[in-house]
Amino acid sequence: MAIRRHRSEHLSRRLARLLGATAASVAVLVASTAAFAQSIDVSKWSPDYIRSIAGTEKFDTAGECSKIVPLDYKGRLTYWWTGPNDSQPEIERRINDEFWAAWKKTYPNIQTDAQNIDYNVLLDKLRTATLGNAGPMVVRLQILGGVEFEAKGYFQELKPEDVGYATADFWPGAMKSVTWEEKTYGIPTNNETMALIWNADIFKRAGLDPEQPPKTWDDLVRYSKQIKDKLGVAGYGLVAKQNAGNTPFRFMPQLWAYGGGALDESTEKPTYETEMLDSDGSKAALQAAVDMYVRDKSAPTSALTNTQAENQGPFIAGQLGMMIAHPGEYAKMLDMAGKATGKDKETADNVVANMRYGLMPEGPARRAVVFGGSNIHILKNDYVDGGLDEQAAKAFVCFWTSPEWSTKLAWTGSNPGNLRGFRTQWMKERLDTIKFLDVTTSMLPSGIPFPVVPESTEIMNIIVPDMLQNALTGKMTVDEATEDAAAKAKDLIGGGL
Repeated sequence: MAIRRHRSEHLSRRLARLLGATAASVAVLVASTAAFAQSIDVSKWSPDYIRSIAGTEKFDTAGECSKIVPLDYKGRLTYWWTGPNDSQPEIERRINDEFWAAWKKTYPNIQTDAQNIDYNVLLDKLRTATLGNAGPMVVRLQILGGVEFEAKGYFQELKPEDVGYATADFWPGAMKSVTWEEKTYGIPTNNETMALIWNADIFKRAGLDPEQPPKTWDDLVRYSKQIKDKLGVAGYGLVAKQNAGNTPFRFMPQLWAYGGGALDESTEKPTYETEMLDSDGSKAALQAAVDMYVRDKSAPTSALTNTQAENQGPFIAGQLGMMIAHPGEYAKMLDMAGKATGKDKETADNVVANMRYGLMPEGPARRAVVFGGSNIHILKNDYVDGGLDEQAAKAFVCFWTSPEWSTKLAWTGSNPGNLRGFRTQWMKERLDTIKFLDVTTSMLPSGIPFPVVPESTEIMNIIVPDMLQNALTGKMTVDEATEDAAAKAKDLIGGGL
């Protein structure tokens, strides 16, 4: 059904609701395969092409940024972002330290106060801070997390050209995520997709081809049941926690693959004026999740409270057959295996040796994945604690979004937002050292966005997980859960019309 968008009449009510919404994990559409970027010809996009251009160009980050802000500039900077935590591999934390050391060396006279804030806390903290005019100068948010603040007028206009780069050197879909009412309010720092991970040894012992992942989501449901029935371990690491970004990142690809959607984000030209949570495709996807969790009991019982972090332990212990994650998951498994001892060490080493990555399963409608990542934004002076130092902010944004650091800071689990990063020596090093990186990079053209509307945070982190929980717990039937979710989405966006 169509949703009528009475924005002026309902804006106050919707924004009030958004203040209570928690952090979102959102994504943008990879545009067509036309050769749009100055540096990258994505019409040739493939693992072979990506490898052929890696290491073909050298970059001078300090030299490029000095053209925007002199290297001897004196000022101050406050910055909020979600950085490395204990669930990520050690190399991510090391590169993070290297970045801050390089920033201090390049701009020694800019006093910097940087806060690493938990993924599921950052948006709420920023909401509170901006209401009290106590925000940071610069913030890095997950893709589309910023559209809410753009709509409220908290961010100043910011495009790549403002810090010395070309808009053409960023994915058009990523630029779409920082665009509100035809104005640009940020710059992509990294873009990413995930893939299906499986344990080849578990597959073999369960009677499945150890080197072939499930081709379709229906196959995945069947594989998950076969693993559970044959081996007594969980087949698929379903994630269904409420108010956590991991949930939509893993469920929406399944929903899109079956032909469903939140709004019409999976269509070629979305209008975001049609809700699809109660569509036949959405119902089929939710039924598949129910089949695994309720009927087959092939997903972990703890799925209702799990994020991806809770899948890591069972996987390295050989108690989980399949899960969805970034290529950085391989590095994390290596870390965990390195810390194991005794019999656990033997098991963990076997899991790492049998860890495989493949494309996400297809559905009746398509193969889909969330096109994710993050964007960096500068707040307007009125909302910054102590006022905005615009020169310091621009120097920092230039540094972070450079080909060098947008590549290094995405080391194990993402890709550079600045497409020139694919030509760097660091991209070549990543491809040579990070197993399976090219698999997830190859998924980029299958990326689908969450709707580019301020309400995306609440739809993806509240409404969609609630829909899953209602069906998985038996509180509602699949039909009731999808219809309830659709009604909430319609009310949120269309004012109950």
